[in-house]
Amino acid sequence: MTGREAGVDAGADRLAATEPGWELYRTFLAVLQEGSLSAAARALGVTQPTVGRHVDALERVVGFALFTRSQRGFLPTDAARAMRPYAENLAATAAALLRAASGHGAGDRTARGTVRVTASEIVGAEVLPPILAALREAHPALVVELVLSNRLEDLLQREADIAVRMVQPTQEALVARRLGAIELGLHASRDYLARHGTPAGMQALGAHALVGFDRETAFIRSFTRRLPALRRAAFALRTDSDLAQLAAIRAGCGIGICQVGLARRDGNLVRVLPRAFALKLDTWLVMHEDLRHSARCSVTFDALAAGLRQYISGMAPERSPSR
Repeated sequence: MTGREAGVDAGADRLAATEPGWELYRTFLAVLQEGSLSAAARALGVTQPTVGRHVDALERVVGFALFTRSQRGFLPTDAARAMRPYAENLAATAAALLRAASGHGAGDRTARGTVRVTASEIVGAEVLPPILAALREAHPALVVELVLSNRLEDLLQREADIAVRMVQPTQEALVARRLGAIELGLHASRDYLARHGTPAGMQALGAHALVGFDRETAFIRSFTRRLPALRRAAFALRTDSDLAQLAAIRAGCGIGICQVGLARRDGNLVRVLPRAFALKLDTWLVMHEDLRHSARCSVTFDALAAGLRQYISGMAPERSPSR
């Protein structure tokens, strides 16, 4: 046995003998995320000395330093960075456990408790709110946690209960329902087009102010190769926030990509070059198969499926244009 292997075995023996409580790992994760004892204490709602004691206790149990103390705060060691994903999994599981417990009352099948839903920025902010409002009217005992993120939350690790995704999931342990395709098109405000005119073709976009991304992703590179007029260098306003892009288009900053369904609801937005540019994104609703018999999750899943299908088909109820 090498010295390193002996050290690993000794560390495993210490952990097995002491079994650190979840509060130590929660504090460890908070310090990792916040970068200092004081910021972690504020995030957790405890005192700074308590955070320090928790970190010291966990370091004693594992037998090595987790942070390097410096003027810039607490810098994680290599060992701490290696432990981080497991601490994040613990946090996600603990949160999922509480959500599952919240759904059980006096033994009935009433849809109650907390459901965590994740969706992209645009879908979460612009499409889901009226669907969730109707859901809450029908099931007032439900509490919805809405996570707006373009990152694919891991349903297998229970980071969320239900996800709206623009890519087909591949994991077998997930229940997935295809809802249709959301169409994207080029749009501008009526005011912008009145001031600058409407482009007659894709080549004419070079004479216009364009709104688009800042950093390229694999998905973005796949369509900019076919549409060089929409490369990063052509954009007058660049942001990786889809909500900021939409706000800029509405404000008259220029021409940019917007969901056709959203523009249809907003009388200020006009689609340009519909024959030259149309991009369709398959839309999926996904949850872990273990949640299919949960009343809180099943009613939420069904409500989201119905509401999103209406939106995709263009039959969603009209609402006042956003300003």
